[in-house]
Amino acid sequence: MSEENKNILSVQNLHTSFFTDNGEVTAVNGVNFNLEKGKTLGIVGESGSGKSVTAYSIMQILAQTGKVTEGKILYNGENILDWNDKKLQKFRGENVSIIFQDPMTSLNPTFTVGYQMIEAVRLHTNKTKEEAKARAIEMLTLVGVNEPEARIKQYPHELSGGMRQRVMIAMSLCCEPDILIADEPTTALDVTIQAQILELMQDLQKKLGMAIIMVTHDLGVIASMCDEILVMYGGRICERGTADEIFYNPCHEYTKGLLRSIPRVDNMNEKLVPIGGTPINMLNMPEGCAFCPRCANALKICLTEKPEEYQVGEDHLASCWMNVKELIESEEA
Repeated sequence: MSEENKNILSVQNLHTSFFTDNGEVTAVNGVNFNLEKGKTLGIVGESGSGKSVTAYSIMQILAQTGKVTEGKILYNGENILDWNDKKLQKFRGENVSIIFQDPMTSLNPTFTVGYQMIEAVRLHTNKTKEEAKARAIEMLTLVGVNEPEARIKQYPHELSGGMRQRVMIAMSLCCEPDILIADEPTTALDVTIQAQILELMQDLQKKLGMAIIMVTHDLGVIASMCDEILVMYGGRICERGTADEIFYNPCHEYTKGLLRSIPRVDNMNEKLVPIGGTPINMLNMPEGCAFCPRCANALKICLTEKPEEYQVGEDHLASCWMNVKELIESEEA
C-alpha cells in the first residue's frame, strides 16, 4: 500500500492565526503529521499550546477572527481548504466528527437528546424521521446508555456527566465517520467514568474501524491507546513518537517536565515537580525555542535559534538543542 493510500489525513505545514486588536496571534505554527486509517493519534500539551486549534482547523470551525494562513489539510489526498461551504458541511459529520470538551455546553439545553440526535442524522443522510430515530436508539445502545428509548425523550440537564458524554459520542458516530476527533473528552469526568469512556472509544474503534485524534493535556490519559503521540508547545510540535518512546525515552525538556508532573503508581511518595513559569504569550513569542524561558537546561543557542526536528530514534523525533549537544559530545568522546 502506498504512503498516500495508507494515510486518511495528512496535515502539511499548517499555520493558523487569529487576528485580534492587539495583533496577529499564530496559534499553530508549521504543524505536520499523518493519520493512518484505523489508527489513534494523540496530541498533548498545556492549555494554549495549539492542540485544540489544530483540531478546529481540520474541521474548519475556527472563530471569525481565525484563519488558516498557510499549509494543506489533505483528506484522502484532497485539500479541504479548497472546498466550498457545501462540501465542507458534508465533510463534517459524514467524514469527520468531533467530541467537544464539555458535553453540557455542546448539547442544546432547550431540546431533547433525541431531537438533537435525529436532527444530526437527517442533516447528513437521506433517512426518514422514523429511521433517524431508530438510528439514534441504536447508537445510544452501542455506547452503553441504558433505556435508550426513554433517554431520547430527556433533556441534557436530566443526564449525568458521563451519560452526556456518551450521548455526544453516539451523536458524533451516527453517520459512521472515518475520523473521530476527541477534544479533551474526559476532562470534566471522575477517574472511573474517564476510564469507561476511553475503553468505550477503543471498543467502538475496533467495531467501526475509524481513525481517532485524541486531544488532551494529560499524557496519562492516552498512555495505552495511542499509536503515535505529538507533544505541542507554543503552536509547534516539539516531540513525536510512539507511546513507549515518549514515556520511556523523552528527548525534549518540555516532555520531561510533563512526565515529572504525573503521579507514579510504583512510587506514590515521590514529590511531583511542576513545570516552572507560565505558558508562553503567543503575542510575544521568543526568537528561539518557545520553551526556553521555562527550561532549566536552556543553552545560549536556545535564545536565538529555533531547533529543527532531529531523529533521536526510530520513528522518534524531537526539536531540542539538547539532543544536538549530546550528539556532538558523544562524537567527541
